[in-house]
Amino acid sequence: MMRIHVHSYRMIVFLFGLALSAAAAGFSCPAPATPLAGVSPSTEPSVVLADTQLASIKVEPVGQHAFPQQMQAVGNIDFNQDLLTQVFTQYQGRISNAFAKVGDNVKKDHPLFTIESTDLLQAESTLISAAGVLELNTKNLDRQKSLFKQSAAAQKDYEQSISDQQAAEAAYRAARGAVMVFGKTDAEMDRIVKERKVDATLTVPSPITGLVTVRNASPGLFVQPGNPPPVYIVADTSIMWMIANVPEREAAELKVGQEVTARVSSYPGHSYKGKIVTIGPNIDPNTRRVFVRSEIADPDYDLRAGMFATFVITLAPPKMALAVPLDAVVREGDGSMTVWTTEDGHTFFQRVIKIGLSNDGCTEVVEGLKAGERVATGGSIFIANQYANAGN
Repeated sequence: MMRIHVHSYRMIVFLFGLALSAAAAGFSCPAPATPLAGVSPSTEPSVVLADTQLASIKVEPVGQHAFPQQMQAVGNIDFNQDLLTQVFTQYQGRISNAFAKVGDNVKKDHPLFTIESTDLLQAESTLISAAGVLELNTKNLDRQKSLFKQSAAAQKDYEQSISDQQAAEAAYRAARGAVMVFGKTDAEMDRIVKERKVDATLTVPSPITGLVTVRNASPGLFVQPGNPPPVYIVADTSIMWMIANVPEREAAELKVGQEVTARVSSYPGHSYKGKIVTIGPNIDPNTRRVFVRSEIADPDYDLRAGMFATFVITLAPPKMALAVPLDAVVREGDGSMTVWTTEDGHTFFQRVIKIGLSNDGCTEVVEGLKAGERVATGGSIFIANQYANAGN
């Protein structure tokens, strides 16, 4: 027969008595704990929506999106100083006519202004004189040649006439060259010689095709070569400059040759392409910014110097990353970003995420979600309000 230790026997009797007392009082074994409303067994806050509430909710899987790696900045449009030409007169004189006005588009060799030049007057007078001397010496040579053939003139006289004619011809060519420097054509010089009439008017043409941006010309104004201010300034506006100052913290990402897309408020919806051509070597000690200059193509001549512009610099090729629509993200009171995930379409779990780049209505998910997970992309604010109203 098994013996029972006295202490163990007393413990069994005590427990048996407790059981009988509980049965007599009507108690049973406690049931498993029920989760609080709005709290998931996975520790993520959750909300269960009714079928009627789901009508305003849109659910989509997390997928990949191409995010351009870009930097935004602001600046001002300016003329391309490398394509801007100051127009001076080559010879001194008084302006007789000024044809082009500020804002006019002129073609290359289009007349800008005329001057009455005493230098041109002298050159044309020399040309007429040289033409007369050449004509005289040419006739004398023909006469001496005829006499020499008839043995009616000495050989030295014939040779002297040849020398005189050659000298006169050289002087005439030099005189034509001097007049040609002023821009006179062969036809104009032939007319001057034929009519024995000088034309002291010197026409100064535009050296390039472009826009007249400055005019200092007026009839009667005496001008000299190279003396400021220039009579005209003509700018080629097919390529403009964009001048910007980029914060120092972003300077390391800039490189010459990076593509730029510029926009101005005058032409909403239209963009202008270009690239960075100059990055300043110094940081401004007052603003802590670096000077950046870009060349912007303007084939339609829309841009004007001084226009305020925004531009986007493409730093690198697009980056593929996990992304959700911006409407899916809820900013919480503590500054954290959350989304609402679901598996069955009824129960939604709050998930804290980290976001990165944003573009085209999407935001990059750096941390907190995996590809293929389903999130509320429409109605996420409604779900967050439901959770808050539940007393959580």
